[in-house]
Amino acid sequence: MKESVTQELDYGCAIACIAFAMGVPYQDAAVLVGKKQANSSRFYVKDLLAFLNSTEGQYKSFHVKSKNRKHIYAEGLIVLIRRSKRYPTGHYLIRHEGKWMDPWINMPHEKDISKAKSGYRSRLPGNPMYGILKIS
Repeated sequence: MKESVTQELDYGCAIACIAFAMGVPYQDAAVLVGKKQANSSRFYVKDLLAFLNSTEGQYKSFHVKSKNRKHIYAEGLIVLIRRSKRYPTGHYLIRHEGKWMDPWINMPHEKDISKAKSGYRSRLPGNPMYGILKIS
């Protein structure tokens, strides 16, 4: 199993998923997305999709509904879970070898980003809202 990637910024879960997908360190992925995006408090699905399509091949995004929910278990899928009390801005995770790579697995119990840890979980920690899947 690949080593998980820990996010280094409060809103850096998308960058950590990019780093994981590309097989590069977090800081390299942050440079690739640009300083403005890396320091933003939001990484919209459309922006993540555009970045991936410009660097990593062809991806498509979809709104997760009951009829297409089975697609969230595809290898390499990046998922955005819905905002909740635990995850006030949502949270990105990526599917790898039947598990979810979580870039800040000890959140919300540890709210200090300097103490963030990444790891794998067998279940999503919230309800999936969007999926981003590589198609080529």
